[in-house]
Amino acid sequence: MTDILTFLTDLFSFDQSHPLLFTQFNFWAFFLLVFVGFAVVVTLKSPSDTTRKHIRNAYLFFVSIFFYYKTSGLFVLLLIFSTLLGYCIGIRMDRLADRDAASSEEGTGRHSGKVWMIVGVVVNLAVLFYFKYAYFFTDVYNTMFNTRFEVVNHLARFANHFTSTPRFDAGTILLPVGISFYTFQNISYIVDVYKRKIRHADNILDFGFYTTFFPQLVAGPIIRADQFIPQLYHPYFLGRRQFGIAVFWILNGLMKKIILSDYLAVSFVDRVFDNPSLYTAFENFSALMVYSLQVYADFSGYTDIAIGVAMLMGFYLPKNFNSPYKSTNPAGFWKRWHMSLSNWLKDYLYIPLGGNRRATAASYLILGGMLAVVALMAKTLWVTIVVSSVAGLLVAVYLLFPNHRREFNTNINNMDTMLLGGMWHGASFNFITWGGLNGLGILAYKYWKQWGNWARVIVTAVIFAALWILAVLFRVPALNLFAVWAGVYFVGNTLVILISKCRFVRKDRPSDTKQGNPVKMVWNVAMTFLFISFTRLFFRSGSNLDPAEANEVAWRTARDMVNQIGGRWDLGQVPAIVSNYSSVFILFLVGMVIHWLPERFKRRYRLWFAQMPLWLMAVAVVAVVFIVYQFITADLQPFIYFQF
Repeated sequence: MTDILTFLTDLFSFDQSHPLLFTQFNFWAFFLLVFVGFAVVVTLKSPSDTTRKHIRNAYLFFVSIFFYYKTSGLFVLLLIFSTLLGYCIGIRMDRLADRDAASSEEGTGRHSGKVWMIVGVVVNLAVLFYFKYAYFFTDVYNTMFNTRFEVVNHLARFANHFTSTPRFDAGTILLPVGISFYTFQNISYIVDVYKRKIRHADNILDFGFYTTFFPQLVAGPIIRADQFIPQLYHPYFLGRRQFGIAVFWILNGLMKKIILSDYLAVSFVDRVFDNPSLYTAFENFSALMVYSLQVYADFSGYTDIAIGVAMLMGFYLPKNFNSPYKSTNPAGFWKRWHMSLSNWLKDYLYIPLGGNRRATAASYLILGGMLAVVALMAKTLWVTIVVSSVAGLLVAVYLLFPNHRREFNTNINNMDTMLLGGMWHGASFNFITWGGLNGLGILAYKYWKQWGNWARVIVTAVIFAALWILAVLFRVPALNLFAVWAGVYFVGNTLVILISKCRFVRKDRPSDTKQGNPVKMVWNVAMTFLFISFTRLFFRSGSNLDPAEANEVAWRTARDMVNQIGGRWDLGQVPAIVSNYSSVFILFLVGMVIHWLPERFKRRYRLWFAQMPLWLMAVAVVAVVFIVYQFITADLQPFIYFQF
């Protein structure tokens, strides 16, 4: 009896050292039990199909709440609060809109509905800001006004007072797992109900299931209310092909996460980023390139598993990745990477700011505030000079070219979206810098594609010459790095243009297509990958850090890595380094080759797997699990996007 009680206590208690991760056995034991219960629920005899659907949704809601409790402990109360808030506001807005429609009155109900929509959005963002950005804004305030305020966890202080025990640490604010994802889902629901895109959910259990669905709860993808809530009322169906595809996605995700992401992180990437100064320029550069594959394999691996698990239960999550490293430009990359977030930011941030039509006061306030934060928090003179120069240039362009103000405003809104998208990822100015660099890349490409070939050659030559002169004069590693990059781009771009004029490049097709100019396509893919990987320097150096010290540590890591890459290169060491890390480089190349395979080929082998006989599929599952087990490290790596 004692053993049974101990087992039940362990089962239903929160253990921070053993969360329910997709890469651990305890999650799959949990899912097996959940799926057995799910099978019983969907086959229940009930008075109607509607009743059976409500029971199914209620069952998965309580399962998801338990899952989040096992992952995050008492933070489950925050998730429940967010769920109740969204549900109640959705009902209130619909009732006001229905009253307007019934009385044919305009204005009063709609205005009240807007007030409730604003309340819902503000409260959700306030909760997110408190838990995620308290350290960041306190640090900014202290820097601006030379104060020494410290962050206080008022919820922990209240709980200690209420229980008359010092149970909780009032001096630390912990970040709830997945808070950014379920906050954005809640906001999308509130806004969509207000806009009458959807009706409010029928009951709290149905809505709770939407906000807490456990496969995607803690790391996405972000599911939109208008896409997912209608599925709550569809009958359960799992065909033979859907079952095979679901199993494929689960296995594919496990291999990405454990074979690619975890192995590359533990064997190489984490070592270099922990102390860049101890490693050579080539090792630092390689770590950046390899990290791009690592973070993709990690996040898309989680998404693949989430999609497969959801599909087994008859639900379809949105596609979140579309081979992003096939992109030929930065704008195309963000149409393929974390697509659920990109679409969310477009619909709920970019368009409300004015989109491509105009700019609002918020557009200028966001950009000005972000530039000021970067200048303040970098604590480096050259960063302040660059930021001040950019701000001055923007003002001059706005004043001197009134005929181009609409285009200027569109660019401001684009930049704001990327900056806030960067800040969504983390409370550190490194994430803002990362978002800003991606925004600059998108804007640069926007103008680059409008120029002719020889205009591009002249511009790149001028930039290269200017950076080379500055690098010679000041001998700053960052200038060396940019000068070399500009030189490589100038030479490579010029050669691509000359090759495109040769006879063996077909003239009967547009020059930018794969068929018309494969050399140009390969060059653009390579340069886009290089640019995206460089911006990841600021993404990775700000990850997995205590918020209280994130700004300082992240900047130091980024600075050290830039100094190493922009410093002296000893090419004679490269063969020895490649030999020492041969498994890492081989795995990196294999991973990139698989990533670059044609989508038609990938679709073909997915369908081939899905149509396997069940006994052969079972053999494949056992084989994959055995192979994955060989790559499991002693310390399993958490999913990178859990921290967001």
